[in-house]
Amino acid sequence: MSTTNESPKKTLRRLAEARRGVLVPGAFNAMSARVIEDLGFEAIYITGAGVTNMYLGLPDQAFMGLHEIAEHTARIRDAVNLPLLVDADTGFGNALNVRHTVRVLERAGADCIQLEDQVSPKRCGHFSGKAVIDTDEMLGKIKAAVDARQDSDLLVMARTDAAAVHGFEAAIERAQKFSEAGADILFVEAVTLADEVRAMPQRLNKPQLMNMVIGGKTPTFGAQELGALGYGFVLYANAALQGAVAGMQKALTALRDDKRLEEDPALVAPFAERQRLVGKPQWDALERLYI
Repeated sequence: MSTTNESPKKTLRRLAEARRGVLVPGAFNAMSARVIEDLGFEAIYITGAGVTNMYLGLPDQAFMGLHEIAEHTARIRDAVNLPLLVDADTGFGNALNVRHTVRVLERAGADCIQLEDQVSPKRCGHFSGKAVIDTDEMLGKIKAAVDARQDSDLLVMARTDAAAVHGFEAAIERAQKFSEAGADILFVEAVTLADEVRAMPQRLNKPQLMNMVIGGKTPTFGAQELGALGYGFVLYANAALQGAVAGMQKALTALRDDKRLEEDPALVAPFAERQRLVGKPQWDALERLYI
């Protein structure tokens, strides 16, 4: 939880430095962010894959643009108070584009902006066929991001996908250079061995995020275990999305088969719960005040 008068950015920096494996679920819209906050999580990750899947109905292969993720960030920022880590893919271009991306997402309400080193068009970190840009090009993007931020408390998270392309040691070497370029949080994506997961907090000096992809390439670890290893954050970017899809399929299958659907909590959230989550009682109070 945030301390009194602490900004979300300062809260996020404090959580990163604590290195206790803070669970960070991904949100794909304002309602999913509300659910995450309501359940007591400490931070939210605005997922590019989730926005692409749920907003566009497309796979995570660079179909999402800057202004789509900025629009979702602004809506989520209005809906919740938690710190927001925002997936900015490759920064949507070169170092100059990254500068613009950081300005846009910071205005939209981001507290941390994630940039990755894939060749554009990027793809999900757990898909095959990835390629990465030269290290020097990525270092330029990180430096541009650091220089572009208006608030020095805005965090820059640098992700490398080099493990799948050049191997684990190359990914560690890249991540260390990202740290030296000014990245606040490091994210080595899609490592495939449990020993690699255990080794990284000992090999890299900055706080790190570990991505737990349900059905992905990285061995599954519990958040407590990852916290004990020294990870700052444990990301479940699309747990809410996959849960929502499973819930929709279950409810709609029952509707299709039975031709009716009652207010069964095993299938659908009750009407009153939906209104609570979107703040209808507060809006009713405002209506009485103004009208």
